[in-house]
Amino acid sequence: MLPVEHALRSPSSHPWRTIAVVAAGIATLELLALVVTATALVAKPVAKHARAAAAKHASTPTAKVPVRPLLARRLVTVTVLNGNGVAGAAADTASRVRARGYKTRKVGNAPRSGYGRSVVIYRAGFRPEALRLGRDLGIALVSPLDGLRASNLAGAKLAVVLGG
Repeated sequence: MLPVEHALRSPSSHPWRTIAVVAAGIATLELLALVVTATALVAKPVAKHARAAAAKHASTPTAKVPVRPLLARRLVTVTVLNGNGVAGAAADTASRVRARGYKTRKVGNAPRSGYGRSVVIYRAGFRPEALRLGRDLGIALVSPLDGLRASNLAGAKLAVVLGG
């Protein structure tokens, strides 16, 4: 039998690899230590600055927009216009409007007929009253003065245009 030679690796055949792994580990630990230290040093001043800015911003009073109280129904004038062509519809609705406590200014026909839905129309500044009138009459569509001239309102604050 012939002797078999086994190749043995010498532990020192690649010493640079071991050194590189150790150096990378040390560098990682140093980087971690730097990040922790920097976070501790920077976090306190940044948090202090953020709290000061938040306190300054929170303590600044905001201008309050004066809210006009909702006018009583007896002070709101309503024009009722028939926009669906059904005879007597405006008069019937005007009776319902008066029964709710509103004053009617004009009851008549709209400049055109064929409105698909009933609508409550309001002059600028009277949206809350228009929403209330819409709720009172079961009319969901409430819109600013659009499609009608102010003269069609006959001086009223609100108008109800009856549709189909």
